[in-house]
Amino acid sequence: MNRSASDLGHQAEDHRWVDHAARAGMVAYGVVNLLIAWLALQLAFGDREGSTSSSGAMSQLAQQPFGKVLVWLVAVGMLLLVGWRAIEAAFGHDDEDGAKRTAKRVFSGGKALIYLAIAISAIRVATGSSGGGGGGTDSTTKKLMDLPAGQTLVFLVGAGIVGYGIFQIYHAWSGNFRDNLTAEGERGGSGTAYVAFGTAGYTAKGIAIGIVGSLFLYAAWTHSAKKSGGLDVALQKVLQQPFGPFLLGVLALGIGAYGLFCFARARHLSR
Repeated sequence: MNRSASDLGHQAEDHRWVDHAARAGMVAYGVVNLLIAWLALQLAFGDREGSTSSSGAMSQLAQQPFGKVLVWLVAVGMLLLVGWRAIEAAFGHDDEDGAKRTAKRVFSGGKALIYLAIAISAIRVATGSSGGGGGGTDSTTKKLMDLPAGQTLVFLVGAGIVGYGIFQIYHAWSGNFRDNLTAEGERGGSGTAYVAFGTAGYTAKGIAIGIVGSLFLYAAWTHSAKKSGGLDVALQKVLQQPFGPFLLGVLALGIGAYGLFCFARARHLSR
């Protein structure tokens, strides 16, 4: 019975519909990142209205003509990515051996959770249930902090997030992200542009994620949940630095480049 389930899982992982799901999801993820980049640019130029997070991006999208429909399309796209990564986590990376395969499957599972969080944000905005409440990163951190050894748990979460940010930057400058593109996607002038988008995009995402992780580490060090924060708080911290608007503008352009790379990846997907 287990063997039969495993065989079905591997057939699903190799099926063409997974390619279609991944492509559609990558387009949706590209839209999310471009919206976050636009909000970050607005913040850099002095607009303090929008939240530079996935939920803020969804709220911005919902205000456009046919916005609710577009938000639902993004939600569906992100759920398709969740399905792809979940199948990959359970049955993928068979070309790897032992610990490396396990690590890649865990990584795929982590990506599925990230995409799920964005999908939930989109669904909440589309259904009008995103406002108010005591949610947010600081409340989550407080819940962790109240657990036995909670301060250590928050520190470990922060260290993990920082590590993931560093990995994203390594991914950018080692060129490993090129494995996400087919050979055709790296050829010619368009291929050069795609690689440039990927390098800038993964670097910017890595820096932003690293700042988020640093906020968790600081919250653990000071035993204050309010010191933590998500992407919106991280970008606000960048804005508060010397030359903050310029630095935030550069970071926003990098996040936008990542969004464009997602479109390139959707077109030239290599799994």
